[in-house]
Amino acid sequence: MNSYSSKKASHHISRGTDVRRAAAGVFSLVMLLGAMTIFSGCKKRGFGKDAEGKVKVVVSIYPMYDFVQKIGGDQVAVKMLVPAGTEPHSWEPSTRDMLDLEDADMFVYNGAGIDAWAEDVLDTVQNKNLTVLEASEDVTLLKSGEDHHDEDEHNEEDGHEEHDHHHGEYDPHVWLSPKNAEKELATIADALIEKDPDHADVYRANLEAAKKECEALDSAFREKLSAYAGRYIVVAHEAYGYLCENYGLKQIGIEGVSADQEPDAARMREIIDMVKEYGIKCIFFEELVDPKVAKSIAEETGCETRALSPLDGLTKEDIDAGREYFSVMRDNLETLAASFE
Repeated sequence: MNSYSSKKASHHISRGTDVRRAAAGVFSLVMLLGAMTIFSGCKKRGFGKDAEGKVKVVVSIYPMYDFVQKIGGDQVAVKMLVPAGTEPHSWEPSTRDMLDLEDADMFVYNGAGIDAWAEDVLDTVQNKNLTVLEASEDVTLLKSGEDHHDEDEHNEEDGHEEHDHHHGEYDPHVWLSPKNAEKELATIADALIEKDPDHADVYRANLEAAKKECEALDSAFREKLSAYAGRYIVVAHEAYGYLCENYGLKQIGIEGVSADQEPDAARMREIIDMVKEYGIKCIFFEELVDPKVAKSIAEETGCETRALSPLDGLTKEDIDAGREYFSVMRDNLETLAASFE
């Protein structure tokens, strides 16, 4: 299996041993190897004839799917492991999900903990020509569960970490900052150029177009949210740290960095008290997460509820309708701005 470049020649698997042991619910390597043996005689699902002549890319979650499509265009065939409409934090791959990797040229995962199962999967892959890319490798990560707006309370050393992307203490939702999305898009473009130099001009042109959209999106967020600097938002789970840091907001998460961490009664009371203290008017829920807790808090406090997307998964209907990173992020912006009015 090839690593993406000489700069990252050490495979990500070698850096993630301790984290794999700590990742709850990840199946054991021994069991997976046994299952792969059982399926070794089965026909691989593969990419099919439509992928002939293209770079075959398997991705972990929706943002990676969209970013690879934006850079690769017609030169790539992309398959997403986490099914559309599935909340990715608690998803685990089956043995059959892994078979596509044996037929792929590249595997792109976000990293930073949201797809921690990826390293266990890669330990089983026999495809020696597979290029593995952690798209968030050049992103400065935020520690989860911390507010990063008060320099006196959270300094650079305590709030950020630039290298070790495999610990669950970090917020993995890096793409919710347009600046970080631009970094991930550039990382993907570099990998595709190295993998398929014959179409380097296509990838560079697509990256330039995506960069312009990221810059326009960033400008729109700054313009619309600048008047609300310092304001709090109550969100379904702590996915919006990068967005809040970029645009001067502060998040109160009903749940933690993972969407399956339900709050206890004490946390519920704490959130209700903060809603009243800070004059919050809106409680945000997510379409892929049960909204009952968010709606309960809204009923208790007299707030309205609105959907805010962390973009870690879109439904098939949304994807078929042409919704994608930039359109969903613009919807998020309108939703945020309206909640303050």
